[in-house]
Amino acid sequence: MFIKNCWYVAAWEHELLDERLLQRTILNESILFFRTSDGQVVALDNKCCHRHAPLSLGRREGDCIRCMYHGLKYDRHGRCVEIPGQTAIPRQMRVRSYPVVQSKRWVWIWMGDPAKADAALIPDTFSLQHPDWRMKPGYLQFQANHLLISDNLLDFSHLSYVHEGTLGGSLDIAQTRPTMERLERGVRVRREMSKITPAPYHQRLAQFSGPVDRWFVYDYLIPGVLLMESGVRPADLRLREREKTLNFHSCQALTPETATATHYFFASAHQSWLEEGATDHIYQSVLSAFAEDRRMIEAQQQLISSTAAADMLPLLGDAALGQFRLLMQRALEAENPQT
Repeated sequence: MFIKNCWYVAAWEHELLDERLLQRTILNESILFFRTSDGQVVALDNKCCHRHAPLSLGRREGDCIRCMYHGLKYDRHGRCVEIPGQTAIPRQMRVRSYPVVQSKRWVWIWMGDPAKADAALIPDTFSLQHPDWRMKPGYLQFQANHLLISDNLLDFSHLSYVHEGTLGGSLDIAQTRPTMERLERGVRVRREMSKITPAPYHQRLAQFSGPVDRWFVYDYLIPGVLLMESGVRPADLRLREREKTLNFHSCQALTPETATATHYFFASAHQSWLEEGATDHIYQSVLSAFAEDRRMIEAQQQLISSTAAADMLPLLGDAALGQFRLLMQRALEAENPQT
């Protein structure tokens, strides 16, 4: 089961340019996305109400969609406005329309009760569209349950091992205990390391001449949105005048496709003082690291799916992921009190 009364990231804004029709499966529902002539994003049930042909194989006619199986035409609200060979259009001839909001380059969709779709609940992803920050948009698909990816993001001790040659670079990350704070709709995690070896990609960006201090501070929010401030600076106070601090802001969002597949939207923004080529370098480094995550998590999912069920045994470092899973379970129960 999935939480439905919340905002999920459905697409990057550039995926809906021009006359493009985008089909994306979200929470086991096939959704058609397109942008109208006035720039508004529309999200409709992809199944034509007649014979359930995919509207994503249809044709744009102005701000309407023509099903190219038997010719039914739908407006932006999902109402059927034309049936070839039939003048009367029954009121029930329509497809579901979903609330959609575009905010700072992400397109968000509300899969639950439309009356509860409050845009104020969308978190602030400022670094996706801010003159002081640069980033390159990213997207991956994981063949794994979204909660397994959440577990990964809520325990950065894995950086010392999964990302030993990329984002990690130091066993001190795994040795450092994070602190965790409960939020209304998530958790805040803080992990700070002092006098450690810089990660390989940080070293390429800043050429640190000695040990560094490194930190991660992030909110992880229902249903799976990470907003993180992180940075690296020389541990030696005398070097800080000559060697600049690296500051990053990361926005990541998990959107379940099915029970064992997840859309992963991400961006790792850096401050604009870094040279222009740094944007692509950071993107490629992060992409390589996420490929390492995907290899591990997809193997984990395959093993879970193909072997007998067994409990996962907790560690002290699991506090944040345990609290987040508890919040998710409570949100599910609030939406489905009879289950």
